[in-house]
Amino acid sequence: MSSTVLIIDALNMFIRNYVVNPTLDRHGNPIGGCAGFLKSLQKVCKKFEPQEVIVVWDGHEGSQRKRSINKEYKEGRKPIRFNRRLIDLDPEEQDKNKAYQLIRLMEYLNELPIIQITVDYTEADDIIAYASRHLLYGFWNKIIVSSDKDFFQLCDDYTSIYRPIQNKVVTKQTILEEFRIHPNNFALARAIAGDPSDNLPGVTGVGLKTVAKRFPFLVNEEEHDCQKIVTNCTMQAKRLKLHENIIKSADLIRNNYKIMQLYSPNIRPINRVFIDNAIIQFEPEFSRLNFTKMLFSDDLSYINFEELARIMKNIKRS
Repeated sequence: MSSTVLIIDALNMFIRNYVVNPTLDRHGNPIGGCAGFLKSLQKVCKKFEPQEVIVVWDGHEGSQRKRSINKEYKEGRKPIRFNRRLIDLDPEEQDKNKAYQLIRLMEYLNELPIIQITVDYTEADDIIAYASRHLLYGFWNKIIVSSDKDFFQLCDDYTSIYRPIQNKVVTKQTILEEFRIHPNNFALARAIAGDPSDNLPGVTGVGLKTVAKRFPFLVNEEEHDCQKIVTNCTMQAKRLKLHENIIKSADLIRNNYKIMQLYSPNIRPINRVFIDNAIIQFEPEFSRLNFTKMLFSDDLSYINFEELARIMKNIKRS
């Protein structure tokens, strides 16, 4: 039976809980992001029974390189705020509390037998992509835990995506059936269609369904590029407005692709060494006493520690 590694998009999981979880600590301060993350971690570990877990955070100025390609990348996003029906803090108080919860969560995770990785000037997406292709996990089952569709492009025979909100596992076959686009070409298809969540406009009037319909060769395993798409449009005997729009938007598609693609993660060589060391030199260690002290200090008794401890025992390197 193959071993399994969970690779968790940490901020994605944290924010989902931070917004809606009303848990307060012993002093009446919101701690739902932290508590909810631990509960979610417990659930996914129980579901998949991994031998290893990697929790990946965005690094400081992680989006810097991608913003050098498109300065509008991720601009215009609304600040993440609490659900005001649950917790009422002003924006400054929320920012301070969010920072506190993130630090506290990292402290909790440091006591668990998991790998935590963050690298300055590097997005979590790139680290996750790099880890999912790491030689150490060659024939392991790799499960990326995130609701972000950016990771669909990484699906292969050994890599799948678990979307917690939908409680759905996305596989290579799922993507082929649902989108009629192979994961090897999914980033290219999205570069054409755009990604509003990252403020990356696509070609006018073109979505993923249209891409799949007009460029059916994208369902094949062979990887294609922007030039193949533009050439295909140019050679059409009867050009549609869609073809003209794509030809005119060639530079936009290329830049979108540079930002979206995770097949060649944008990680500096020295940082690849850092990630390699974090993975290869990992020695599982569970500080039960420290972890229980922290739970007591924060009054998080609703977290089933005994079940968590049992799950953590499964995490071991053979």
